[in-house]
Amino acid sequence: MSSEPQQTLARSASVSGTSLHTGEKVTLKLQPAPVDSGIKFKRRDLQEEPTIDATIANLKTVERATTIGEGSMRVHTVEHILSSLTAMGVDNAVVEMDANEPPIGDGSARPYVELIKKAGIVSQETPRRIFDVREPIHVETKSGSLLVVLPDPKFRISCTQAGPSGQFTQFLSTEITPAIYEREIAPARTFVFYEEVQQLMDKNLIKGGSLENAVVIRGEAVLSKEPLRFPDEFVRHKILDIIGDLALFGQRLRGHVIAVKPGHSANAELVRALAREFARSSPMLESHAFPPGEGGLDINQVMELLPHRYPFLMVDRIARFEGETRCIGVKSVTINEPFFGGHFPGHPVMPGVLQLEAMAQVASILMMKITKSSGRRLGYFVSADEVKFRKPVYPGDTLFISAELTKSRGKNLARLKCNCSVNDAVVSECELMLTFMDQ
Repeated sequence: MSSEPQQTLARSASVSGTSLHTGEKVTLKLQPAPVDSGIKFKRRDLQEEPTIDATIANLKTVERATTIGEGSMRVHTVEHILSSLTAMGVDNAVVEMDANEPPIGDGSARPYVELIKKAGIVSQETPRRIFDVREPIHVETKSGSLLVVLPDPKFRISCTQAGPSGQFTQFLSTEITPAIYEREIAPARTFVFYEEVQQLMDKNLIKGGSLENAVVIRGEAVLSKEPLRFPDEFVRHKILDIIGDLALFGQRLRGHVIAVKPGHSANAELVRALAREFARSSPMLESHAFPPGEGGLDINQVMELLPHRYPFLMVDRIARFEGETRCIGVKSVTINEPFFGGHFPGHPVMPGVLQLEAMAQVASILMMKITKSSGRRLGYFVSADEVKFRKPVYPGDTLFISAELTKSRGKNLARLKCNCSVNDAVVSECELMLTFMDQ
């Protein structure tokens, strides 16, 4: 969650026109919506006026446009209106239509931006859902598309567009804010290469297409009712499409999208990758329920064995012992940890050395159980080898700390293989040598 509030439309607003692929007349009406409802499409022309959520789960086809559907209902070419709503800061809205495809307008998102401004935007009381990208996420397609998302404090897109044989190769890198979008991205019109026009017509597409709502590229010539709005209008429209397709993720993105030869299919694959990462990084409380019965230790039992106390006790409980040589401990990481005040303020991550300390504490508890020692003995570091810190640990994460005995020499010296994991992904690991001494 974030401190930014969710936003919806202040009032209804509508626009009419012709749809691009079906060529039908259509009226589109934007309506306000309650918090956490996201963007929904409503088919006023169908019996019972069904609605559908604009989410990746409802994506049906990506043939030159993005189509969502549920059952037999379809809504075609949703990317321009989704792009406009998302980029202008609208989180919750209902898009009502009396046909299966929004009006194409002039082929850009500018008519939708004007419609949104006409409706107005109001804040809501619930914070926005924002997904902070923590580590690189990438997809690569057989057709040569490459999309990568990197951690970034803002939402940025860097895009390289290239036509057949590298024709009209263009590059643009920009932060995406409502003001930048309205000025730099929304006016960019959809475009098509002349060689593709007949193929699209054969597939019964672009029935509403014309030089009034699309730019046609023929050889080195650009065919259009008006001149290019930007020298690099094509890459700007690709960025417009990326924003619209990313809206299917359902969370606002804080990260840097780098796209080479993007398309609706590749964009959809990136959204699926983001959804998988979001599911993996979300708290998994149910799947890590502590086993009932004997085997674990609560915090009072842990403190009977370990001499550590606040702020250096790094184990909240022992979840279980596995056989005679392995032990799993748990540490809930909260923003109230004393080290967050001084360790990367503004970007709180758990220090790696404290993860190492947590592993040593769980290893000490395991050795006390194996040697049937009481809390009167202390485990001391002798060495830490093969130490690796693989991923950052953030407030809200639950650290599962594993220690496994690999070698021992009497009751006083032991080597253990240890790791910390969050949501089944190893975040740090090492091999520890501990020695035990009487207090």
